[in-house]
Amino acid sequence: MPRSSVLTTLLAAALPALAALVPAATAAVAAPSPIAPVPVPPPPALNAQEYILVDFNTGKVLAAKNADDKVPMASLTKLMTAYIVFSALKSGQLTLTTPVTISNAAWHTGGSRMFLNPGTQVTVLNLLKGMIVESGNDATVALAQKVGGTQAGFVTLMNDYARRLGLNSTHYEDVDGLPKPDHFTTARDLATLASDIIRDFPQYYFIFKIKQFTWDHITQRNRVSLLWTDPSVDGMKTGYTDAAGYCMVTSADRHGMRLVSVVLGAPSWNGRVSDSEALLNYGFNFYVNENVETARAVVARPRVYKSASGEAAVGPAQPVVLTVPRGPDATLSTRIVWSHWPLVAPLAAGAPVGTLIVTNGAGQQVHSTPLITLESVPTGGLFTQLADDIRLWF
Repeated sequence: MPRSSVLTTLLAAALPALAALVPAATAAVAAPSPIAPVPVPPPPALNAQEYILVDFNTGKVLAAKNADDKVPMASLTKLMTAYIVFSALKSGQLTLTTPVTISNAAWHTGGSRMFLNPGTQVTVLNLLKGMIVESGNDATVALAQKVGGTQAGFVTLMNDYARRLGLNSTHYEDVDGLPKPDHFTTARDLATLASDIIRDFPQYYFIFKIKQFTWDHITQRNRVSLLWTDPSVDGMKTGYTDAAGYCMVTSADRHGMRLVSVVLGAPSWNGRVSDSEALLNYGFNFYVNENVETARAVVARPRVYKSASGEAAVGPAQPVVLTVPRGPDATLSTRIVWSHWPLVAPLAAGAPVGTLIVTNGAGQQVHSTPLITLESVPTGGLFTQLADDIRLWF
């Protein structure tokens, strides 16, 4: 066939596709939702000096007061002790049945106690129960010595883990929370640590749900009293010293929505309970989690030039879940902003190609997440490449 005839054939194939070219770098995809922002009342007035309420799944802060003030943490210190022991269990350094010999130092520890006897051997699981359920300082010291060699060595681990977890306003000087001048944290850091425990160690979180524990014929109740009065509450930890006041970190799950509250510096035992309950009720009453997109869901199939398939499956790598005010009358919408256009093969799986923008009913952007190719897009044959070269000229 003469060269002019080949060119004519290619042009004829290209012309019908010209109208399909994407003219802009953005594209909108409407996604009506039954949940959307509505006016929400301010958080309840609390007596606690510092507090924060966070959605576990999204990290959204629903209420806060003085959440970044550095304050004493009392026995909430034991949350970090638990995190490190859980890490040792997960790595195989320990098992729940590993025996721990109780030292004189553990036995002599003051404050809340599990009432351990020196020289005896106690399993890691029972020591964790003693530390978490009974807030036993003796159990805490025994675990710290087992994992860190010495209490000082374990404190070094605590500060290392604090840096790894992004707890930039937290510093530890002991393992159990007895007062020290440079031992402090913030409500925000404690919410982060509590969420990390739940997320990273679900296999051990059951210990925080235990309502009471008996050791050596002595039964002690979990000091998180909301475990008895609110069935959605499943942990986590209390603390008290004169300097810290009454403190409590609480987690609750209602219908798949989990909230974490931190109350610090409450004036009384009942005050930390009522403040925690008020925060949780506020969050559950006025907010809800909206699943906008699941992980790796196909949200668009844009044209890919010079490809064998002619298109790419595009979606978010992670689920898109938003915590939004309750309300039946507005909508959430999504639109796509392409990072470049046109898309041309080859494209590797996981290649970033755009951003999914989520807006509320008022048209305000409330979230964005990267979009990637969900599978590789190989180059097509010679004819496809030549035809798309001509289309791209236009």
